[in-house]
Amino acid sequence: MIAREPTLARLATAENLLLTPYGLNTSLLHKALGEIMSHGVDDADLYFQTTRSEGWSLEEGIVKTGSFSIDQGVGVRAVSGEKTAFAYSDDLSWDSLIDAARTVRSISGQGQSRKVRSPAAKVSKSRSLYPGLDPIATLDSTAKVALLETVEKLAKAKDPRVVQVMAGLAAEHDVVLIARADGTLAADVRPLIRLSVTVIAEQNGRREVGSSGGGGRFGLAYFDEAMVQSYVDEAVSSALTNLDARPAPAGEMTVVLGPGWPGILLHEAVGHGLEGDFNRKGSSAFAGRIGQRVAAKGVTVLDDGTIADRRGSLNVDDEGHTSQKNVLIEDGILRGYIQDAMNARLMGVKPTGNGRRESYAHVPMPRMTNTYMLGGDKSAEEIVASMKKGLYATNFGGGQVDITSGKFVFSASQAYWVENGQIQYPVKGATLVGSGPESLKKISMIGNDMRLDSGVGTCGKEGQSVPVGVGQPTLRIDGLTVGGTA
Repeated sequence: MIAREPTLARLATAENLLLTPYGLNTSLLHKALGEIMSHGVDDADLYFQTTRSEGWSLEEGIVKTGSFSIDQGVGVRAVSGEKTAFAYSDDLSWDSLIDAARTVRSISGQGQSRKVRSPAAKVSKSRSLYPGLDPIATLDSTAKVALLETVEKLAKAKDPRVVQVMAGLAAEHDVVLIARADGTLAADVRPLIRLSVTVIAEQNGRREVGSSGGGGRFGLAYFDEAMVQSYVDEAVSSALTNLDARPAPAGEMTVVLGPGWPGILLHEAVGHGLEGDFNRKGSSAFAGRIGQRVAAKGVTVLDDGTIADRRGSLNVDDEGHTSQKNVLIEDGILRGYIQDAMNARLMGVKPTGNGRRESYAHVPMPRMTNTYMLGGDKSAEEIVASMKKGLYATNFGGGQVDITSGKFVFSASQAYWVENGQIQYPVKGATLVGSGPESLKKISMIGNDMRLDSGVGTCGKEGQSVPVGVGQPTLRIDGLTVGGTA
């Protein structure tokens, strides 16, 4: 839903926090942008931000650390062709802003200034996907400490083999205001919370780790006892399962991926390769392949920044464009890329609402929001039963990808060995090695259990981190290389 009233309310909040206290107003922002555009640059924007963050962590039964920080500033950008000039400051005064504007405009190479007609100011359309609240204020400090102590108590009560519990609680209140050279004004108020649970279980001198957690764009009341219990159950179950895990076999084999968080493989192996900058430069394995078959029939992949309350969702992106639901691959055919403003302009297409940056001190680039594969028609039981021999991976740790070749390496944090359609025993130390484009073609069965992750994803690119979501149904991939320890 695109609603005008909440959009104006968010703009008022951003102006009250980021402009008014420093003697700034929207007229002065357009004046600063006019200074940049007068030197013949192609595009320019101002990105104001204030972020309040709080974190608590518990270990060995006590809350060991608590942190609180405030960061605010403005990023000033000018774009000329493929070149970007960027300056940022934590000083929000007019003198600092105009100084930054005059610094970045030199990128155009045009020494003389010219008159520029000031565009009419217009408020960008934006969605209303999450409440504009401050999540830090939704629980007092005593309640936050009690929440972490509840995690410890529930985990220790779950099984006597649990010897250590670590828990972390984070909340963030992020307010941004974007002014673009075309006169567009946009703002967003972004809450974000996360609870993480890690347990260590010990049996006969062997120790194993299990972890869980979740979050999203809402208040801390989301973490009620039932939700906390579900995270604890998952973390403890994972640790206990790994206590019985045997070394993983190696070789080329059938691999079945579970639903939800295993979509991180899709995010890394495929999603990054569909970002506009890599494709404009021709460095992605998917470059120049729009309209071609890049995956098996039935494979449809979306990047969707419009899902309510999700960690990866945005009312507007960090360039002031409304977030969108973008079909990247449809029934195996490549339909489009993820775009920010600059790459979209240079490729002759429209932005897709994927211009994102870590903070005011960073330039925007095309980034994923919530990336997932749609479900098919098979049950998870049916897919596992179809395996003669192979690996069933239900949870993942880290991974990495080479964008140019599409090659990836992933470690499975929870996996099982399957023979003749029956789960035999848990395995540990399994790594999946392959090529994103090739793996897409080897998908032979798609489950009807599509699920998004619980709200814990963070994506890194060129030194910048942003919150994201991933998801997928149970998938069978034929002939994937597994690096094992057996």
